[in-house]
Parts: sequence; structure tokens; C-alpha cells
Amino acid sequence: MDFLQLVVLAVVQGITEFLPISSSGHLVLVPLLSAWPDQGLMIDVAVHVGSLGAVVVYLAGDLRAMVAGTFRRGAGPMGEPGRRLVVLVAIATMPVVVVGAVVGGMLDGLRRLDVIGWTMLVFGVALWLADQRCRAHRRLEALGVAGALTIGCAQVLALVPGTSRAGITMTAARALGLARTDAARFSMLLSIPTIAAAGLLLGVELVRLGELALTRDALLGAALAFGSALVAIIAMMRWLRHASFTPFVVYRVLLGVILLALAYG
Repeated sequence: MDFLQLVVLAVVQGITEFLPISSSGHLVLVPLLSAWPDQGLMIDVAVHVGSLGAVVVYLAGDLRAMVAGTFRRGAGPMGEPGRRLVVLVAIATMPVVVVGAVVGGMLDGLRRLDVIGWTMLVFGVALWLADQRCRAHRRLEALGVAGALTIGCAQVLALVPGTSRAGITMTAARALGLARTDAARFSMLLSIPTIAAAGLLLGVELVRLGELALTRDALLGAALAFGSALVAIIAMMRWLRHASFTPFVVYRVLLGVILLALAYG
């Protein structure tokens, strides 16, 4: 793969994965709006795995508490904070796993400018409405099983390119009354099992193919995505501590309008 293309893909993925602006949509746009060929699903997954490393580093405290809570004796499944968070993440992950297994590659035909334009626009407005109308600022500790399942069902929509997994889960979390930083925190926690599963499948496939060049590209892309994702996460969380999702909404709406103009014009 062209080195510059790999750098662009990795940086784009790293910056957009945890922001509510759709990393998959942007990865599709790179070949659509350039002279580069489609990079293929393997490179897409590789740069996703790199961004996974960044969120693991950023949420190391939460993850340690979840592991410790899982093996700590006493209290019920929801009685210990770390164990409770494990249960909520598991519940919220189930819908996308089930639906994703059923639809498989049936959604590949949706990797189009018009689809990404509409999802950017529609779900950007949905994020703005949820963010502006929510006056509550509940902490993640207040989230229950029903709320986690609601966010998980919303995450299924992210199977459509341009929706944004981060964006739709943050939208659902804000609609349920979670504070902006807690909505983003739970959204990032939800990314871990999904991306980890995809990364495991990628590793198995790379070993099966035995293609050294593809393996090298995948590793380099993952490393570049890790760095850019960590910077993006830190910047977003600092922003959300004192401001709203509006800049991300404006970006989504403008990009959606431009893509629709290109698609239909």
C-alpha cells in the first residue's frame, strides 16, 4: 500500500474513532474522494485496533476496577462498582453482536456517498437534540440495565456507514440523562469488546494468508492510529468538561450537506 495513503487512513481513524463523527464513514470517504483504491477491510480493522490501544490506555483505571470487581468475592453482580460496569458493558454489547452476526456483509453495499451524507446529517441533528434538551447530568454510576440495553440497541445503527458508533451511543446516553463526559466514557468502554473481537479475527486472517507486506501495513497503520487516537481522546474529554457537542454536530451537518451535493449533483 502507498505509504501516504496508510498514514492518512491511520490518522483519520485515530482522530475520528471516539469523536461522534463516524470513523468508518471517513475511512470509506478516503478512497471515494481521492485517487487511491479502497484499502480493504483488513486495513480498516488494523487501524481500529490501534485506536483500541489508545482507549485502553486512557481508561486504564476503569479497566483495572472492572477486572478487580469481576474476581472480588461478595456482593451481587450489580453490588460491586467494577463488576457492575462489566455487566452493563456486556448487556450493551449484545445487540450489535447479534445483529452483526445476522446481517454479516449484507451492508457492504451501503458504503456510498449518499448513504454517508444522510447518516452524517440525520444523526448529527439527533445528537444535537439529545444534547441540548437534556438538562440532567447523571453520573455513569446511575445507569441501570434498561439504560445500558437502550444504548446497546442504539449502537446497532452504527452498522450503517456514517452513523458513528461513538455518536449514536453518546446520543442515546445523553437522551438518558448522562453527563457529557460520562456518556463519552461509556461509549469508549463499549468500543473495547467490539474492536477487540474484530482485531482477533484480523490476526487469524493475517496468519492464514501469510502475507508479510499486508501484515507490515497493518502493524504500521495500527501504531499511527494509536498515537492520533490518544491525542483525540484527551482533547475531546477536556472539551466536554466545559462545553457541548455542538462543534461536532456542525461538522457532521456541513459534511453531510457537502456529500449529498456531491452524490446528487
